[in-house]
Amino acid sequence: MRAAALSFLAGTWMLQQLASLPDWRWLLLLPVVLLFLCLAPVARLTLMRVAGFALLGFLWAAAMGHVMSAGGLDPALEGRDVRVEGTIVSLPDTHGGRSRFQFQAERLWLDDESFPPPGKLLLSWYRDAPPLRVGERWRLRLRLKQPNGFMNPGGFDYEGWLFAQGIRAKGYVRKAQTDDENQRLQAASGLLVDRLRQTLRDGIRTTLAGHPQTGLVTALAVGDRSAIADAQWDMLIRTGTNHLLAISGLHVGLVSGMVFFLMRWLWSRSARASLRWPAPKAGAVAALLAATTYAALAGFAVPTQRALVMVAVVMVALILQRQTRPSSLLALALLVVLVVDPLAVLAPGFWLSFAAVAAILLGMSGRVGGTRGWRSWGRVQWVGTLGLLPLLILLFQRASLVAPLANLLAVPWVSMLTVPLTLLGSLLWLLFPTLGGWLLSAAAWSLSALWWVLEWLGAWSLAQWTQSAPSAWAVACALVGVMLLILPRGFPARWLGWVWLLPLLVVRPAMLPPGEAEFTLLDVGQGLAAVVRTHRHVLVFDTGPRFPSGFNTGEAVIAPFLRQQGLAGLDLLIVSHGDNDHIGGATALADEWPPGRVLSSVPQRLVELGAEPCLGGMRWNWDGVDFELLHPRVDYAAGSRQSNNRSCVLRVTTASGSVLIPGDIEQPAETHLLASGPNRLAADVLVVPHHGSRTSSSEAFIDAVAPRFALFPVGYRNRYGHPKADIVERYRQRDIRLLDSASHGAIRFRLGGEGGLRLVDTWRQSARRYWHRLPGE
Repeated sequence: MRAAALSFLAGTWMLQQLASLPDWRWLLLLPVVLLFLCLAPVARLTLMRVAGFALLGFLWAAAMGHVMSAGGLDPALEGRDVRVEGTIVSLPDTHGGRSRFQFQAERLWLDDESFPPPGKLLLSWYRDAPPLRVGERWRLRLRLKQPNGFMNPGGFDYEGWLFAQGIRAKGYVRKAQTDDENQRLQAASGLLVDRLRQTLRDGIRTTLAGHPQTGLVTALAVGDRSAIADAQWDMLIRTGTNHLLAISGLHVGLVSGMVFFLMRWLWSRSARASLRWPAPKAGAVAALLAATTYAALAGFAVPTQRALVMVAVVMVALILQRQTRPSSLLALALLVVLVVDPLAVLAPGFWLSFAAVAAILLGMSGRVGGTRGWRSWGRVQWVGTLGLLPLLILLFQRASLVAPLANLLAVPWVSMLTVPLTLLGSLLWLLFPTLGGWLLSAAAWSLSALWWVLEWLGAWSLAQWTQSAPSAWAVACALVGVMLLILPRGFPARWLGWVWLLPLLVVRPAMLPPGEAEFTLLDVGQGLAAVVRTHRHVLVFDTGPRFPSGFNTGEAVIAPFLRQQGLAGLDLLIVSHGDNDHIGGATALADEWPPGRVLSSVPQRLVELGAEPCLGGMRWNWDGVDFELLHPRVDYAAGSRQSNNRSCVLRVTTASGSVLIPGDIEQPAETHLLASGPNRLAADVLVVPHHGSRTSSSEAFIDAVAPRFALFPVGYRNRYGHPKADIVERYRQRDIRLLDSASHGAIRFRLGGEGGLRLVDTWRQSARRYWHRLPGE
């Protein structure tokens, strides 16, 4: 079973690495492989059986991929107003008059022509959104587009997440043009569990209004994490306790275990009931029902689905009185999860949850006269933390060093105190709101008491280890080292595990040679963010936008990229001007990566960062690479000119290539630069000013720069229509190679060295998976 499950996992994982799905005719092999595995001797584990299970996993994942890829939004409907009828199928997330929700489309019209509905939509209602309830049917006027997300090294694969959630298009509600648009067609019906979840969520928020732990209690009760503050998430991640404060696999297992032992004890009190059916079986049935109910409260989110499957496997084995090794039960649960959802391998939680259980089983089994009490519990935390270290470094490039200590207290505190108070309070709130409110308040105060300890631990300077993304061979060595270290005491040469761990912790990416630079234009949607690194220095130019929800690209895009690259620090942050799509992520980035110096044309907007004015004429040399600010000059910066025209303009030069980053300057600033010395503008790579707007890119300016590459930092189907077609044509007429962040993701160049200037890669193409959209698709 264990070899079969691991082989099936390997095949499933390999399929998810493909840039395109195999032809559907390959799926005809599925029944052949199944027949072979059924007829092959089970008792003999042969290489052919292992390969057969791997092929089965590959083909099954391919079949599910074809099913999920079918349909979707007709490209002809993108960017056009359509009318859609459907049902709200998720808990609406409402903040400041904006609502975000999932909508199951049932009918769709463009003008009077009917089109096949694309399936599930992710919608936003921005202005004066009415109260929305899950289960309601609406007729909405929408503007839709295909799923799209940022594509950057180290970044979150948002398109992959949307694909795994079954979301086939995104969009927003438009202003109604007729009386029958944006109208509720039917009150909430069906979706009984989700309606109950929304009632509980709204009740908890009302009961705990103003309490700082309201979002955490809501997450524990109904699995809705939308109200958890960013600062709280950061603290949970820093202390390695983020798995606790939501409905997680741990809590599903805890609830099922408590119900199992309670029901077994109650059943055994009745001799008549015990004669009819054994108490352990009755406990197993009750535990399975409890786990299913609790998972339903979380909306059957993917992590709780995995936990429910694992609980079901254990309880069914108990009901059937099958004596099975824990490792075989874990392997069976892994197999069932992959059959139900082959895309589960895309979620970090999938790997972390199964790896944690496997590490604990290995680390706590075979221990003669093992420790008990707090020492045993402490070892569980140590084994779990060490067992997950390679995966945490691989997936997130960081790991909490205080996690064993934090979880030593937090797990029993949350599991034995906060979760029971939350569940009992939620249940009683439905029947006796006052009594339920008291218990929910007690749950919130229990979290406040725990939070004081977590903040104290998180404040330690060495609370978190951060490093670059490791190579595959370093991860493989680390896994061997972890297995050795968590083996029972007395196993020979366990100390060698530390040796095997060393490559993961000490091997760093090769540094650029002196005189060379690497330039990366990051994909931040409709905005600008770029990173220049040399042998020992790092510069960030602009930080992309910040959205009303609090999401910002400084934290979500730039910081993960810097971690993934294994950079030691940030030497200089330049914020070209004060528009949100350039300055929005600056504060969040500086919180995580404090810059040594900050320059900006709007230093008054960044006082807390100690910003200084960026002025034309500033020059410096890092590791043999020249940097020069060409604009704005002192006299120009002091004038009453538009913010765009006061943008910092940076030129980076090596012996064999140069880059010009002009921010959002428009033609008046271009004319000023041309008058002050057109020869200084020449560059091989030009980040096109103002995203390709008609206000910029005059012919004289383009001719003076004479770039080989022109890069457009734009968002997919952005509301400004950037880049403008006539501006694109202006560059194309000069035989300049054009790239844009919406079509190519992050764009990386190497300047210097024997190869001179060279395009290293475009991330949307080099990291493509079959669910990613490519230009023209």
